Amino acid sequence: MISRYSRPAAVSIWSQETKYRIWFEIEAHAATRMAELGTIPASAAEAIWAKGKDVTFDADRIDEIERTTKHDVIAFLTHVSEIVGEEARFLHQGMTSSDVLDTCFAVQLARASDLLIEGVDRVLAALETRAKEHKFTPCVGRSHGIHAEPVTFGLKLAGYHAEFQRAKRRLLIAKEEIATCAISGAVGTFANVDPAVEQYVAEKMGLAVEPVSTQVIPRDRHAAFFAALGVVASSVERLAIEIRHLQRTEVLEAEEFFDKGQKGSSAMPHKRNPILTENLTGLARLVRSAVVPAMENVALWHERDISHSSVERGIGPDATIHLDFALHRLAGVVERLNVYPENMQKNLDLLGGLVHSQRVMLALTQAGVSREDAYAAVQENAMKVWRGEGRFLDFLKADARVTLPAEQLEALFDLGYHTKHVDTVFARVFGAA
Repeated sequence: MISRYSRPAAVSIWSQETKYRIWFEIEAHAATRMAELGTIPASAAEAIWAKGKDVTFDADRIDEIERTTKHDVIAFLTHVSEIVGEEARFLHQGMTSSDVLDTCFAVQLARASDLLIEGVDRVLAALETRAKEHKFTPCVGRSHGIHAEPVTFGLKLAGYHAEFQRAKRRLLIAKEEIATCAISGAVGTFANVDPAVEQYVAEKMGLAVEPVSTQVIPRDRHAAFFAALGVVASSVERLAIEIRHLQRTEVLEAEEFFDKGQKGSSAMPHKRNPILTENLTGLARLVRSAVVPAMENVALWHERDISHSSVERGIGPDATIHLDFALHRLAGVVERLNVYPENMQKNLDLLGGLVHSQRVMLALTQAGVSREDAYAAVQENAMKVWRGEGRFLDFLKADARVTLPAEQLEALFDLGYHTKHVDTVFARVFGAA
């Protein structure tokens, strides 16, 4: 990740300082419980906390040690020994590196989940406000990018709100599944560390106990976590693409807010480009790029290997930081979105009422015309409008096959017909008013 697409709160979760602080807390909590069990002296556990509690661990010093040890956890423990002194020999009793690394990773992913859920909440709030604002603002619905039938802009946004409600549930489930602790020692047998230590550390770090850790936490949990992030990123992209399409010059039903002094192009001064939503499309691709590697991390050799480690050092920070940034950028776009109801109405009228073709066909069938004949009559007249030969309603009135009175035909072109159940949909999405 780069600073351009990062928020400080998300970045801090993955900082060296935060990581080493979590490592220390895991080791120190384990020491406390070991002291209670009589595995190590109580004075040692007290000294570890007293001397390490308020220390900022020196990342450069740890790196220096690691250049010799070629092992990051050993380098850290060596540095802690320099701070704590003799009592540090009681750290890490019966534990293995994965106990520290995997539990720390779980803490970081759980904290990142909280930020992502906050981001989704902001998106939901923005969508609800704008959906209710445009609950009955008519616009054309499109299928295959082509005019279909009338909808409202509020209904469009309500659909996205429902989708982000699902996104929030996915993130809550993903957090619950990923937030597990493993302090089980080499190959996960607890041979040299009491299971009570794991339970204690889990409670102190806000995690659940991993039922069976084979020295590592099973990576199906991580695969599910990053898959959930990928789905949420796709929801971000779907809304971003909708806005990008609506901002096209030929459509211009909505557009990103254009700030005073903002420039759209280095060459063309007239340009107002959907740069934020285009950026969101790219960020969604980055988040989804973590999904396949996370899936491939599931199949480790026997009780463990470290083929997953290098992957997770990248996708952990990158996917969570990028999605956190994307959610807040999307919320900002929706909050400040320029909406143009007059252009929505103009586009609705662009094809002279063709959007009401289904209603005319159905009315003919109800008047006794076969569906096949009704479809043919309506379609033939619609094609004349596509060719620019005249108005749809005029053609229908002049066609002997269309046996409906003129007054009934005109009533079939009422936009209100298409909005009669908007309240029902809104109640489903937002609850009863």
